Amino acid sequence: MNFRHRRPEEPEINLIPFIDVLLVVLIFLMLSTTYSKYSELQITLPVADAERLKERPGEILVSVSAEGRYLVNRQPIEGRSVELLTAALQAAAAAGSGEQSVVIVSADALAAHQSVINVLDAARRAALPRLTFATQVNGGNR
Repeated sequence: MNFRHRRPEEPEINLIPFIDVLLVVLIFLMLSTTYSKYSELQITLPVADAERLKERPGEILVSVSAEGRYLVNRQPIEGRSVELLTAALQAAAAAGSGEQSVVIVSADALAAHQSVINVLDAARRAALPRLTFATQVNGGNR
């Protein structure tokens, strides 16, 4: 009879099912977690309670209708020539803050491109280089 002592077998731990479970938990956590965006600068914006000014002295509002007629600061311009528009812009700039005035072009969506270009040309001739275009939000509530 052979009575030799056999060495006991070492228990073997199988890690593959454990890794599978951990990966499933990790994927679940990644999909269910919401990430918050934090700004690097924490700022508090100022709050104003006053009503918005109807008209500021440094602004010259030029409206262009769909038919190509012009209004400078709500005053209609007789005719459609660049010279008449230039004279009206110069008069409005003299009444306002001069060459520091900002020309705000508010053109109808159906206005011809040439009408808007005439306003840009008249502003250049009147030495008013600061221009901007007025737009509105899609909902039309501005």
